Amino acid sequence: MRLPFIREIASTALLALISSFAFQQVSAQDTIPGYGFAAGGGYGMKIFKVESGLYPFVQVYFRTFDQNQMPLVNLTPLNVGVMVKGRVYDPTKGQYTVDSLLQRQEAIRTVMVIDASASMMGEPFDQARLAIGGFLESKRPQDEVAVLAVRDTEDGFRMVSNFERDGKALARRLANANATGKSSRIYDTIGAAIQMCGLSSQGSVSPSPKNYIVSCSIVVFSDGYDQGSAISRGELNGRITAMEIPIPIYSLAYSRLNKKHFRNLEALSKNSFGKYYTVGETASRMQNILEEIQHILQTDYVVTFRAYEKVDGEEHIFKVGLDYPVRSGKYRFEKGRFEAIQLPPVTEELKNLYKALNSRIPALDGGNPYYEYEIPNPVSR
Repeated sequence: MRLPFIREIASTALLALISSFAFQQVSAQDTIPGYGFAAGGGYGMKIFKVESGLYPFVQVYFRTFDQNQMPLVNLTPLNVGVMVKGRVYDPTKGQYTVDSLLQRQEAIRTVMVIDASASMMGEPFDQARLAIGGFLESKRPQDEVAVLAVRDTEDGFRMVSNFERDGKALARRLANANATGKSSRIYDTIGAAIQMCGLSSQGSVSPSPKNYIVSCSIVVFSDGYDQGSAISRGELNGRITAMEIPIPIYSLAYSRLNKKHFRNLEALSKNSFGKYYTVGETASRMQNILEEIQHILQTDYVVTFRAYEKVDGEEHIFKVGLDYPVRSGKYRFEKGRFEAIQLPPVTEELKNLYKALNSRIPALDGGNPYYEYEIPNPVSR
């Protein structure tokens, strides 16, 4: 294998697996009426990314939700279980950790989609800009935000700003946007936002955890009325369903005139593991809603576990499960795959990272991280 190629892969791995921070508690916030993909009275999770670039260490990024689609708080290894090929890890053996993304360096992305048609002119558009301004002030330095305005252009939208970490620079660009459009190609603009989520991160030429994007979400300010998009709602939903990595859509449905198109936004949010909010005619609620959305995006979790499958270059099935609260007996599992691969630590950063991970999750003598118990034989009668 050529050394430059090895270094390219190793640099990517460095972005993926970083030194973990000590787990800190995440405070809950009051919820705002809205709904998405959770059934009432329960809770669940969704895996967003699996990274095994520094095998045997595997990192799993996931989002949790309760019956109000709000994140579960204060998760520990006692709440989270790891299962590899049907065998469950024993949390007392210290072979996996659970961290809040809020206390880590990995970055998240958000694309703001603003309906800039004349129906949003005045207070609603001003309130949307004000809400985004608050979002920018509260974001972490490494997080990136882009803004698309639905406008009368050949593509159906105008890029107000590409992904940007500098909140002040983005706010200046947003201040020049206005709502004077005559049509609204909502579906085309959301489709463009989905494509943007696949772009490389700002400053990605330098290997750093801050350049590793672990999730991308879309926030839509609109009444849901689409005019003239090249793709239909059904086609857009089909594209969303087929995505391997989820890109949640959070919709703020607003209208002073007609609410009959709100269901278009509702369908997109439900299908994408996002959340749908009915703003109605009260545009001033946008800021509070966007604060809640930001809380959701920043409260993902990361499970890091040491795998004991031999290096064979193959994919291996694992599951991450939730038991909330502890010993509730209500288990929710999500399946994923990791690759058992071995990359040479060709840089000092990677060598130091291996040392840190080995220190936090040391290898077990005998290589058995699983529960050890006997299943009783059936009693013959």
